[in-house]
Amino acid sequence: MRHTTIDSPLGPLTLVADGDALVGVYMAGQAHRPADERFGVSAPADDPTLIAAADELGQYFAGDRTAFTMPLRAAGTEFQHAVWDAIAAIPYGETATYTELAEEVGRPTAVRAVGAAVGRNPLTVVVPCHRVVGASGSLTGYAGGLDRKRTLLALETKG
Repeated sequence: MRHTTIDSPLGPLTLVADGDALVGVYMAGQAHRPADERFGVSAPADDPTLIAAADELGQYFAGDRTAFTMPLRAAGTEFQHAVWDAIAAIPYGETATYTELAEEVGRPTAVRAVGAAVGRNPLTVVVPCHRVVGASGSLTGYAGGLDRKRTLLALETKG
């Protein structure tokens, strides 16, 4: 495991890689952020995996990318992976509710468990948990804070 930190419109983002896959994208002060010691060593400046991830994130923040293509490998339970896969399927510029995600993963009564899995998404921005909203469309529960959620949703609705 190795990591680097990049600047973004959300403040510094810590990118964590393992092998050729991105395994974490964390904001400063993010809820459920692991201790920095868990991110491994500081990556060399020429790390191809982290360079590619930083490039794709830069393109996203510039409004030039609507989907990510880098290899991803998040650690989580089978249920968490089902939720994260459902989040990844939410189209750019659109939102889905926690209830819709619960239905999508075949657990319509597990809305709170879905919310917990959303909050523990280790690949924030890349697996777009900011696209998950409350039942009324309200902005609720974002591990990076509601201001950052608003920023990301506004970025995706420009144009």
